Amino acid sequence: MEHSKHHQHDHHHVLEITGLNKSFIIGIGLNILFVITEFGVGFYYNSLGLISDAGHNLGDVASLILAMLAFRLARMSATSKYTYGYKKSTILVSLLNAIILLIAVGIIFAESIKKLFHPFPVEGDAIAWTAGVGVLVNGLTAWLFMKDKEKDLNVKGAYLHMAADALVSVGVVISGIVISYTGWSVIDPILGLLIACVIIYSTWGLLHDSIRLSLDGVPIGTDSKQIETLILSVPEVVDCHHLHIWAISTTETALTAHIVICDLFQLEKVKREVKRALLRVGIQHATLEFEHNSDCCCGETRCQHSAHLD
Repeated sequence: MEHSKHHQHDHHHVLEITGLNKSFIIGIGLNILFVITEFGVGFYYNSLGLISDAGHNLGDVASLILAMLAFRLARMSATSKYTYGYKKSTILVSLLNAIILLIAVGIIFAESIKKLFHPFPVEGDAIAWTAGVGVLVNGLTAWLFMKDKEKDLNVKGAYLHMAADALVSVGVVISGIVISYTGWSVIDPILGLLIACVIIYSTWGLLHDSIRLSLDGVPIGTDSKQIETLILSVPEVVDCHHLHIWAISTTETALTAHIVICDLFQLEKVKREVKRALLRVGIQHATLEFEHNSDCCCGETRCQHSAHLD
């Protein structure tokens, strides 16, 4: 029975990986075609709004490719030189994706400000139709990642980028309609500036989380004080110190800790209970060192005090 459940879980996991891999491939293909079309139309009609949005979408194509690469690297086996495998690549790619987007923001800001002072006439209808296709492409790509966005920072980054692009494309459609009826070409560089602001807003969280995980910080959504309290709530545990929590990848969390107990004969039982409790809060890799309360590395006074409280 247990073997059957394990087999079903593995089968579901394989299907999930295959589905995500297919989502990446479809998303990359659709966005490459759209970037080429959007840039061509923007260049032909001299629309900075379309060209800047195409540049942003090109950054998203690069992000999707890098995310898919990291997604595959994370599933490669560990080696004697990389004992955790290549799981950390998912975090590094998240950070790189955020940096790519910020560079794109700088370019869009510079070009938009330049054109704001030296506006050129643009074709509103062409902008509206092209951006309308962008709404469909970006909306479909975002939908591909929607169900897995809370499971992986890379997938969440891809979803947020595509969802933001869909909203930006809606804005471009509106500006194209406005230009076509009023002739206000100044709307185009203003839209470029608004796009840049949307990118910054959608990227900031990804940048913050990626830097935090790259520095082996405690993953977002995990509270080290609550984890310590959880460990101390296990019967026989007197104290917990040297507690370290970090991310192995964007989906896996590791922990090391020294745990003080009163009775070393209960060690295996306590270890099982602690690991079971940690697994319930999403910590899959726990390395625990146990100490007797009479021989604790953190100092005799603290251990005696903890033992007294227990």
